[in-house]
Amino acid sequence: MKPLRRLTTAILMLMIVIAGAVTGYKALGGASVGYLQAIYMAIITLAGVGYGEIVDTSHNPALRVFNIFIVLVGVAITVYALSALTAFLVEGEITDLFWRRKMQKKIGELKHHYIVCGLGDTGRYAVQELQKTQTPFVVVDQSEEAIKRFIDHDPKLYDEMLYIVGDATDESMLDQAGIDRAVGMTSALHSDKDNLVVTVMARQKNPKLRIIARCTDLKFSERMVRAGANSTVSPNQIGGLRMASELLRPHVVGFLDLMLKEKSNTLRIEDVEIAEGSGWLGVPLSKINLKGQYNLLPLAVKTAVDSHLPRFWVNPPDEIELKAGMVLIVMGNVKDVQRAREDAGPQGILAKAIGKL
Repeated sequence: MKPLRRLTTAILMLMIVIAGAVTGYKALGGASVGYLQAIYMAIITLAGVGYGEIVDTSHNPALRVFNIFIVLVGVAITVYALSALTAFLVEGEITDLFWRRKMQKKIGELKHHYIVCGLGDTGRYAVQELQKTQTPFVVVDQSEEAIKRFIDHDPKLYDEMLYIVGDATDESMLDQAGIDRAVGMTSALHSDKDNLVVTVMARQKNPKLRIIARCTDLKFSERMVRAGANSTVSPNQIGGLRMASELLRPHVVGFLDLMLKEKSNTLRIEDVEIAEGSGWLGVPLSKINLKGQYNLLPLAVKTAVDSHLPRFWVNPPDEIELKAGMVLIVMGNVKDVQRAREDAGPQGILAKAIGKL
């Protein structure tokens, strides 16, 4: 039995004994015994302080027998309660309780964050990438032991990782994780059916949420997309493609592995979206100067849906004008990407300056 549960049980038993003792002293002591006297008698009897009998039992055999029973049972329960309290304090339950409240407060303050459901063989890699790129996220997993084992591998996560212990298929857990304020979620539970349930609930609670679901059996993929997932990922399929890539293009795979595993430099292939109101609208790509200003390498441009241009324009020309809905695919450090995203937004100072040129 956990220390907190033991302490709760001990306190409940102690309250029952005190209530029974007060009732017995009042009933057997006669009309002269008031409630205050009965309560005081019960407390000093259970505590064993020896102040003397407030309720006289010398001429009342029944009351004396009752008092003997209260002493034997009550002292035993009092000792049990003290041991439970000691275990509660020694094993850090109070610290853990305050930490949970502090963590829930931090989660409640999050906005535009990501949620990872399931910290298994797939979810842990998603968490590592979010942590490396300094992206705010919350983990939901029903195994606290699995969460703590994961944190033990990286001491930095003690202060950085926010998590909720619970079943992700329970909508109250998603509410605690701030599903209505999140921008993205990955459901990486072991069961495809559970991932389908999470996808349905998440889509109902946040229509704008980007949902990526793990799918072991490809026949569930189409169902998950119909249920609201933006995309599905099959670990088996990805593993097979990786093995083929290792055979056909080992040097490319080696470069990508180095890019993802390098701890001192978070080099990534990222996207920068051109939204309505951006200062980059109508500006040629050459004037943005991604290489010189942001140290970013432009790889491709995802054009707007209604555009006559190719859906993905690889190695885009410098004269291409940026329009709302376009997405720049770039490679560079995540901090440089973040600067570009801020300037590409409606409030970007540099973006507005470029737009006036």
